Amino acid sequence: MDILGGFSSSVLAFLLVLTVLVFVHELGHYLVARRNGVRIEVFSIGFGPELFGFTDKAGTRWKISALPLGGYVKMFGDADPASTPGAHLTAMTDEERAVSFHHKRLGQRAAVVAAGPIANFVFSITVLALLFATAGQSFTPPDVGGVQPGSAAERAGLKPGDLIRAIDGTEIQRFEEIRAVVSIKPGEALRLDVERDGKMIALTATPDAREVVDRMGNSHRVGQLGISRGGSDMKRHDPLTAVWQAGREVYGMISGTFTALGQMIEGSRGTEELGGPLRIAQMSGEVAQSGWYPLVWFMAFLSVNLGLINLFPVPMLDGGHLLFYAIEGALGRPLGARAQEYGFRIGLALVLTLMVFATWNDLVQLRVVDFFRGLVS
Repeated sequence: MDILGGFSSSVLAFLLVLTVLVFVHELGHYLVARRNGVRIEVFSIGFGPELFGFTDKAGTRWKISALPLGGYVKMFGDADPASTPGAHLTAMTDEERAVSFHHKRLGQRAAVVAAGPIANFVFSITVLALLFATAGQSFTPPDVGGVQPGSAAERAGLKPGDLIRAIDGTEIQRFEEIRAVVSIKPGEALRLDVERDGKMIALTATPDAREVVDRMGNSHRVGQLGISRGGSDMKRHDPLTAVWQAGREVYGMISGTFTALGQMIEGSRGTEELGGPLRIAQMSGEVAQSGWYPLVWFMAFLSVNLGLINLFPVPMLDGGHLLFYAIEGALGRPLGARAQEYGFRIGLALVLTLMVFATWNDLVQLRVVDFFRGLVS
């Protein structure tokens, strides 16, 4: 059943997904900061001019801002939303120092910064666990239902009825996990631990590389073994099993993301797969039209990636702050103000460059560039 339709579905679904994920991320910062006695001046969803908001009893301004592409928590002592130390730190009174983020102990500051990405991971595990305990999880046994002639599976010696128990040492519980691992490793030799007639055997399979086009017109290079599954089932889990399975899913998302990034760095995977806000908006609308289950799953996946991106050791991001704190811990003192300023400038340049590159990919994939070329040719 469709939830929304047309262009409005993409915009509304994108805003819904992004608002929830940004709120979760910033709430992590907020809660741990308050726990450590930091005064919070602003909690903003979005950047730029305020659209509407309110001030709570603690003096925090909660607001929705005009540019809905992120958010921030501005703590007392920050010069800007990026948590750059303000020039007035040295002139603070003892009472102000007690509630200033930058006057907290190193461990407290690191905890506040790390809380945002951690909140994203916890959110993903929580929503997936609820999903698996209520609606269920696609849980097909990892048995080989059929082998395509001439496929990588046939060359490796796989036979119908085989149970694939592990790939490259990673335990496999569901057929869906086979597809997830194989798809991101085209042309790479994989060790398969296979159960056949009650005995374990080891096989080596090299997935064939295939170019596939998804329903949104994006082309992807994926790996294929050439096997079919024996059946499909949705399985509801008890609460503890649901949490465990959700944790395994999140781990798989993290592992798959790092594998794909490594392939882009080494050149075996194209960087055109990097998407920005336009493609996320398009995908949000497409997923929303498929129903609430895939939309919740998509939200959990984006939450994991938001947490990962923020942990990258780039100034301006949470990982950049944690890098500065690690240096501070090693040196026994903070980096100088000029070094931090240059670091934030470099970080800003890197973040803006990545955003421009990802947005350009979006425009190309969405055929916007071809449209304007056609107007002038």
